[in-house]
This record gives sequence, C-alpha cells and structure tokens, in this order.
Amino acid sequence: MMTTSVQIQHAFLFRVGVAVAPAVELGAGPNGMRRMVPILAGSFEGPRMKGVIPAGGVDWQIIRPDGVTEIEAHYTLETDDGVIIRVVNRGYRHGPPEVMRRLAQGDPVDPSEYYFRAAPTFEAPGGRYEWLNQHLFVSTGRRLINSVQLDFYQIF
Repeated sequence: MMTTSVQIQHAFLFRVGVAVAPAVELGAGPNGMRRMVPILAGSFEGPRMKGVIPAGGVDWQIIRPDGVTEIEAHYTLETDDGVIIRVVNRGYRHGPPEVMRRLAQGDPVDPSEYYFRAAPTFEAPGGRYEWLNQHLFVSTGRRLINSVQLDFYQIF
C-alpha cells in the first residue's frame, strides 16, 4: 500500500489588536478558577480583510490547577465593507511560573517566553468572506497590560 503525505502550509490572515478590561473573577469551578475578560474594542488588518472589533466580546477563561489558562474568546469582526463575522477562539496560555507572574503584574514579557496559541472558528455570511467557514486557522497571541495582540494564520 502506498501512502502519500500532504504538506501543510499556512498564510498570514490578519493581526488583531483589542483593548481589554481587567479580568472579573468568577470563583472556582470543577476545572479551576473561572474568570472573564471583557473585550472593549479593537481592530484587525491583513492582506485580504480589515476592519474593527466592536465592544461586547468576552474572553472566558479557566485557570487550571496545572497553571494552564484555557481561553475561549467570543467576539465579532466588522469588516471595512460592513460584513459582520462571528469569531470563537479557543486555546491555551501557559509558561514558567515566574514568567506568568510577570505577565499577570503587567510587566513587559516577550511572547517567546510563554505559549499562547488558539484555534479560531468563524461564522461568516455567504459571499465575499464565506471561505472563512471552510478552512482551519490558528492564532498566536501576545498579552499586554490592557490589550491583546493576535496574529491569525490560514492553514492549507
């Protein structure tokens, strides 16, 4: 039997920058400490699309006993041509305890010192952005004191 492997390729989709409010602690749950981080507003821009991120999104988080933060961010993109696209971005952020302490205090931390990756899914209407519903994507993140920066990549 002959097997053929498919080479995975990726392309930069866009960069997101969002302002966030301080985390709201929701108490302990069976999987760890629960909290939410309100997404205040932001923007995104890349070679194929750009626009704004309206206020109203939320990053739901669970900080597990092993120190890993599970993230599940829900927000919308509004493209510069007026199309509304729903985003759910699920992933993980973790690193050495000292690095995560510095990050929590708002100190500048190089993103190479911690892991911040997620797998976004999109819900776009038919038309110009329908292709977002048909592909896999990954994002890499950087947490700043009052904002988050994410780079999104399309997987081929």
